[in-house]
Amino acid sequence: MQKRLDNKGRWRSITVTFRMSPEESADLNTRVKLSGLTKREYIARRLSEREIVVQGNPRVYKALRNQMADMQEELKRIESAGDVNDDFLSTLQLVAEIVTGMGEDS
Repeated sequence: MQKRLDNKGRWRSITVTFRMSPEESADLNTRVKLSGLTKREYIARRLSEREIVVQGNPRVYKALRNQMADMQEELKRIESAGDVNDDFLSTLQLVAEIVTGMGEDS
């Protein structure tokens, strides 16, 4: 396997791993998909407290479309059952913030 430098001329030779619950992992994966970043870049930016700026691209739009379809199904379920999941509300808020922020670029 050939070693490669990143775009700033650094070797990526350190691996960092940690354990998460299935719910935490699902939340992280949702946030990564909606950001349009790679998981590595998303985590690195969050850890260094840099702002996550969502750049609209086909992958982000597809993730938003799919997430909104899932949210629509959850809203239908809530309407009939009457209970709201905190994870769902967190994801709903995240999607709303992304969609609102995308409108500001226009």
